Amino acid sequence: MSSLQYFVASSVDGFIATADDKLDWLLQFDGFAGGMESYNDFMSDVGCIVMGGETFAWLMEHEAGHWPYPSTPCWVFTHHEHLAPNGADVTFVRGPVGEFVGDLKEEAAGRNVWIVGGGVLAAQFADAGALDELIVSIIPVVLGSGKPVLPMSGPTAPMELISSHTMGRGIVELRYRFAGKRA
Repeated sequence: MSSLQYFVASSVDGFIATADDKLDWLLQFDGFAGGMESYNDFMSDVGCIVMGGETFAWLMEHEAGHWPYPSTPCWVFTHHEHLAPNGADVTFVRGPVGEFVGDLKEEAAGRNVWIVGGGVLAAQFADAGALDELIVSIIPVVLGSGKPVLPMSGPTAPMELISSHTMGRGIVELRYRFAGKRA
């Protein structure tokens, strides 16, 4: 059965990007030991990707001419008009995320749904009670301010730690299950 998972990297102080969407602090860690293996293992279970319009626009700017998810359907929650890259399976939607959970799971065809990029969208799924797991790689950098990893409208119940492991360059991956979610 499909799970909705937020797989993300965060600074030690809980930010996924600078206030102006810069990722240089993260990109300096490209190629760290265990990172590609973790990503590939995660992606092997992903059947559908979900992102917000800002993440989509960032990808279009920074991955110009290259769609990084060519064989995976992607849904983009946005209030703006965008064009899908050639050959990409992209669906643009708007509305409350809770209304689309069944469609996303159906699209994933028994595999997992990855909520990629922006914490705001992931927080909307969490606030709707639809987010099953948070998988966060803690990068040993302090940003001081920026875009929060999960800007929720209020506190959550305690999450269950499913796993943790240390990777190269001092990076730690933590996998949490949201309270009340199945194993």
